[in-house]
Amino acid sequence: MSMTTMSCEAFVEALASKEPVPGGGGASALVGAVGTALGNMVGSLTLGKKKYADVQEDIVRLKAKADKLQAEFLTLVEKDAEVFEPLSKAYGLPKETEQERAHKEKVMEQALKAACEVPLGIMACCCEAIEMMEEFALKGSAIAISDAGCGAACCRAALTAASLNVFINTKSMLDRAYAEKAEAQANKMLEKYVPLCDGIFNSVMSRLR
Repeated sequence: MSMTTMSCEAFVEALASKEPVPGGGGASALVGAVGTALGNMVGSLTLGKKKYADVQEDIVRLKAKADKLQAEFLTLVEKDAEVFEPLSKAYGLPKETEQERAHKEKVMEQALKAACEVPLGIMACCCEAIEMMEEFALKGSAIAISDAGCGAACCRAALTAASLNVFINTKSMLDRAYAEKAEAQANKMLEKYVPLCDGIFNSVMSRLR
């Protein structure tokens, strides 16, 4: 079954089950889509309002970007399920003989790399969404400022959660050069965008309290 066409109830139930998918990666991507949609809503509530006439072009641009990111996040929900199932099966491959161990090692390494690329992609989308959320918080309708903060909080959660799915895969890789490169990419995004997201959230909070 398609992950993204399931009802919210069915998705949560599947997430809570012992089935291999959906898992943390798919959940991260979905949370990223939700966060992005919250920013998009801020844009929808700002569009066409005379009070915000000077930022209308920016809002149109931001909403177009949000539409694209929402779709990408949902694609990544599906992609995460696609790449994790082979990895789940690889863990169960026999390793009694030297030939079996060599085969399992090869299959595992390929599956780990594929499973690592998806959460890196989720993280990259989160970074784009966080930059977008900063603009929505600054330029969007004041009546929806809390939604911009909620969107930032969701994108932060998605970013950090996706990073865990990178690190759990790199931890098991034999190709340490590849693993270290992936870890460096993830760390770079965390170092820049977690503080940025916290800044957005705190700025919104200061306007509400």
